[in-house]
Amino acid sequence: MAGKARSARSAKERPEASSHDRILQAARRSFATDGYENTTTSAISRRAGTSESQLIKHFGSKEGLLAAIFDEAWQRLEVGLRQALERFDTPLDKLRAVSDLMIGALAADAELRTIMLLEGRRIRRHGHMVLLTGGFLQMVAIVDRLLAELRRGGRLREGLHLQAARSALIGALEGMLRDHLLAERGDYPARYGDGEMRAAFQAVLDGFLVR
Repeated sequence: MAGKARSARSAKERPEASSHDRILQAARRSFATDGYENTTTSAISRRAGTSESQLIKHFGSKEGLLAAIFDEAWQRLEVGLRQALERFDTPLDKLRAVSDLMIGALAADAELRTIMLLEGRRIRRHGHMVLLTGGFLQMVAIVDRLLAELRRGGRLREGLHLQAARSALIGALEGMLRDHLLAERGDYPARYGDGEMRAAFQAVLDGFLVR
């Protein structure tokens, strides 16, 4: 009975929303709360107050839903990325701005942070890495371009492979964010905040630079 009441409340949260948007919001909530693997399409449909046939019609599958969540998130982040790149002149300042944007955006959206950091890079049974959406690849391209600008300007240390440097930067940022999330959810030793993450990212970035 409690589950039915919860589903009814979820469906009534945004009565004016389309079935597409209700399913998307229900999936975000379910994936963040219960995990991707433990969530069924029937549970999402009940939570959204609609049918599984509508879910399949809009998204094709549960994996399609996860990809749509990331696509929507990256579309919103793209606006902030564009503004950050326009606000600063040097590639170094732009790289810092990208990291600040990611830290701030995930801090402001607990559901998205949980889904991105705990579900995004996991390889599913049929081998697809869902997080490799267009928005994520666009951010990768931006970081690659900024590192290339640093190299052309003589600011990047010799001998560094640009793609390896980019992987190190993005990996460091993702790792700090993920560990911070684990500390919030349990007893993982990562008791730091946004300021400490920014300082640590800067330290990693400084290690790539010519002094």
